Amino acid sequence: MSRDEQSNIRDDQKNNSREDNRANDSGGLELSQIVFIGRTFEEYMKMFNLTVEEITGKSILDCPGGACSFSSQARKLGADPIAVDIAYEYGIDELEVKGYQDIEHTMKQMEPVQGIYVWDQFGSIQGLKEERTRAITDCISDMRMFPDRYVTSVLPDLPFADEQFDLTLSAHFLFTYADRLHVDFHVATVMELLRVSKREVRIFPTVDLSGERYKHMDELKLILEQRGYAVSEEPTSYEFQRNAHTMLHIVKQN
Repeated sequence: MSRDEQSNIRDDQKNNSREDNRANDSGGLELSQIVFIGRTFEEYMKMFNLTVEEITGKSILDCPGGACSFSSQARKLGADPIAVDIAYEYGIDELEVKGYQDIEHTMKQMEPVQGIYVWDQFGSIQGLKEERTRAITDCISDMRMFPDRYVTSVLPDLPFADEQFDLTLSAHFLFTYADRLHVDFHVATVMELLRVSKREVRIFPTVDLSGERYKHMDELKLILEQRGYAVSEEPTSYEFQRNAHTMLHIVKQN
């Protein structure tokens, strides 16, 4: 659901709700609990060290997809993307209204906490607002054209076949909410992402909301390596949340 910007704002103001725990415990969320904000295609390409050649003609899973425009733009480049998110249980019109409201609310809250972000890419809060608006506009348009490519699911379970996707991307969920999601949930989710992937999974970032490296990262990497996966933490050219500039790259050895 790409909520980390608003979560950082709430955490900084000591007013952090427990949305993620409720999602995990209940298996569903009320629409009022969802913050429907997403990243642009260009942000995804930087976050995951992707090139156009790597995605053209590939089946790609974006999990969770939120209000991101990656699927929309990747589809235009010849990829076959599917986005999955708990939020997609709601109607497109509802999500559109909620998303634009969330952008307005988040931007109003950004002023006092600008220091926890790196503004090289966006320049200003207005620049950020324009990019977040562009992301949801593209996303909603694509959802209306390809509704079956936006699938509702609750992690760590995915309704897809083994090795259905060439590539799986997961942004701003795992590791980001290390304080709210138990290590067993992280392991189970990563294994599920690998189950549905033919070759690789890329997860961004490798830090939590405080900018600290996920405290169970070495344990997770060891588990994956013992199961035969190649695992690396790789620097990327993207950084908005301070210290969030590294992705976890997991590759099947077969």
